[in-house]
Amino acid sequence: MDDTKQFIDKLHDKQQKDEQNRQRQGKGHPEKKLPNKQH
Repeated sequence: MDDTKQFIDKLHDKQQKDEQNRQRQGKGHPEKKLPNKQH
């Protein structure tokens, strides 16, 4: 039972990070994409 809860928590954490990365990289919204550092 504990393993299942751990797995679910890890999965949700990964999904949240994936979503944040998608937003940062502007998937589907190129105008929202953050500029790359150029230095």
